[in-house]
Amino acid sequence: MNQNNFIRLLSAVLLLSGSFSARALESDRKQPIAIEADQGSLDQKNQTTVFSGNVLIRQGSLNIQAQSVRVSQDKNGNQTMSAQGNPVRFGQQLENKGYVEGQGNRVEYSSLTNVVRLNGNAQIKRGGDVVKGESISYNTRTETYEVRGNKSGKRISVVIQPTEKQ
Repeated sequence: MNQNNFIRLLSAVLLLSGSFSARALESDRKQPIAIEADQGSLDQKNQTTVFSGNVLIRQGSLNIQAQSVRVSQDKNGNQTMSAQGNPVRFGQQLENKGYVEGQGNRVEYSSLTNVVRLNGNAQIKRGGDVVKGESISYNTRTETYEVRGNKSGKRISVVIQPTEKQ
């Protein structure tokens, strides 16, 4: 798995802006990736990379904080990323000068399905817009998202600020 594929997986997490329709800074892709963790391992044969213990990943304005991050690629080139924490936190500057940030106890992405999932106390913020639920799924291909509450009756919450006319 090369560096560009790895960061593409991590950046996909930030595509969860759903109703916030925004693009991440294009210049971030040209920046070096900095990863800090207590431990790290690469299994070249099985195309798996694992970082654990206070994982911090930065590339330009993109930042991800987690307890563990696992990235893998199957023999067909399909890639998955799984990050866990209490919570996993992420954020990135957007092209339109805004900032998107989010969190979830577990964040997963699959290039095969193009779906990003935040599970456990999921939340996405951009400016005053906020989406909260037990889980949030976002399809990067269809640009659709689904927010769910939990089985014990906790409901979802969505706040969308009015659009200013130019």
